[in-house]
Amino acid sequence: MIPRPIPEPSPDLYTEEEVSKLVHEFYAKARKDAALGPIFEEHVIDWDAHFVQMTNFWSAQLRGTSRFRGAPMPKHIALPELNETLFKRWLQLFRQTTLELGNPLLKQHADTVAEFIAGRLWMGYQMSHFPHREPADLNTSEV
Repeated sequence: MIPRPIPEPSPDLYTEEEVSKLVHEFYAKARKDAALGPIFEEHVIDWDAHFVQMTNFWSAQLRGTSRFRGAPMPKHIALPELNETLFKRWLQLFRQTTLELGNPLLKQHADTVAEFIAGRLWMGYQMSHFPHREPADLNTSEV
């Protein structure tokens, strides 16, 4: 599968309010989700700090801001219970959230970034946890 190219961030297309709304609405869904909720609740200690970090991350991706500081890969690799189904569920909820926001440009951009990130995290997770297996792509067309 050839991934879609990621659009360049643009501060003129999305507002900080839209980015914040995306983050808060997505995590409201994820926290209630039967599969994802328990994982987030177990591993996110300070939700206020997490919202700031995730808003900074998505602002960097969508608007080109430079506030994000972090390394998502090691944090995800440290989780013992992840699998392809969970990554796909994360993408489903994310896409549902971007659709509900009503900004088609934001939806397209954020969904493309989310697919890329989920694929990279899943690849890194497999390489770390199953080093003797050939890692499989995250088939996002099934999501």
